[in-house]
Amino acid sequence: MKIYTKTGDKGTTALFGGKRVSKNHLRIESYGTVDELNSYIGLIKDQEIDHQTKNILVKIQNDLFTLGSMLATPLENEILKNGKERLNIPKINTKSVTYLENTIDEINSKLPQMTHFILPGGHTTVSYCHIARCVCRRAERLSVSLHEQEGINPIVLTYLNRLSDFLFILARKLSQYFSVQEVKWIPEKL
Repeated sequence: MKIYTKTGDKGTTALFGGKRVSKNHLRIESYGTVDELNSYIGLIKDQEIDHQTKNILVKIQNDLFTLGSMLATPLENEILKNGKERLNIPKINTKSVTYLENTIDEINSKLPQMTHFILPGGHTTVSYCHIARCVCRRAERLSVSLHEQEGINPIVLTYLNRLSDFLFILARKLSQYFSVQEVKWIPEKL
């Protein structure tokens, strides 16, 4: 299989279903940002962290590939003419969201109560979590815009929203894991 096809040399790419669109199309921006997010999660996973967290991140990476496929498939192309679904893979669903929620709750139950906003940083790996959280929020914003323009499966929005919450909690967990102090945001008085 060749890596290059030359079909995108004029600034267009094909969606799942064959329709060609500009590479700056909102749908491409949406799933491209999910791909960027997946890369940052890979970077976090490659750090010196516990195996349970690495396994959670691998599951999330797999979910993000699925989510990207869902975003790459316009609603009108989801069902083939013979009535079968175009994406012949398990899709992101409420179980995927519940998994994230349960994981957040489990991690959060072992963390000190949060009393202030927290400034990102303290350790490189913690900072990667915050960068991934910000990229996740951008993917969510782009997906919301896409949903408003063309419509997407709303579970995509729910999953991205919950994933950003997970990445925040993961940053807190890793601060604890690396024994770094969380820096509280305390506004300066005028």
